[in-house]
Amino acid sequence: MAIKRGNKVKRKSSTQDLKKKVLKWTLRIVGGFFALTIFWVICLRFIDPPVTYLMIKRGFERKSAGKEWKLEKDWLDYDELSNNLKRAAIASEDARFMDHNGFDVKAIQTALEKNQSGKKLRGGSTISQQVAKNVFLWPDRSWVRKGFETYFTFLIELFWSKKRILEIYLNVVEMGQGVYGAEAAAQYYFHKSAKSLTKKEAALIIAILPSPQKWDARNPSTYVNSKANRIVRYMGHSSIPE
Repeated sequence: MAIKRGNKVKRKSSTQDLKKKVLKWTLRIVGGFFALTIFWVICLRFIDPPVTYLMIKRGFERKSAGKEWKLEKDWLDYDELSNNLKRAAIASEDARFMDHNGFDVKAIQTALEKNQSGKKLRGGSTISQQVAKNVFLWPDRSWVRKGFETYFTFLIELFWSKKRILEIYLNVVEMGQGVYGAEAAAQYYFHKSAKSLTKKEAALIIAILPSPQKWDARNPSTYVNSKANRIVRYMGHSSIPE
């Protein structure tokens, strides 16, 4: 009896030791994830992201299709970017950008209602959420990626200013085939710098989102032109970070 009892005690002790080890390593992994991602976000408050996953992915897609590798981008600091472009982006993509903390609850509710009613699917992503997706994550539609997007959105709203969020958005967002950011887009479509875009030019560039591979700001379709005109009308009501 003593031997059996001793074996049970040993097995119980081994099980407890294993649980402690699993818990210890789980806490280390989780703690390491939080430390690494927070450090990453804080670094990008001061350092411009050199490349994104989407840029690399699109480049390989072009190569697979027999096209040349193309990655055009040229960073402009916030104060160098045309105010017309900043207002156009907010008017079209995130009207409550200056007021929310990363998540526009009203826009999300509206999107859900329209999607559930069978109307054309649309999202409720803010500029902050789009930055989180473009800079830190991969282009995919899944609950896992959405969860990470929520997490990184919370972090950038916590550690970055609205100016920094809008600056990064306008410098990394896809704006054409192999074209990323406002400066590359302005040069590609209008042969001028994003420092001096007119209201209509800025609106046309923003109007091709979220389908920059399909639409063209130089030769806008009726839909894109109409959308750009609507953006111009709303630009006067858009507040931008100062």
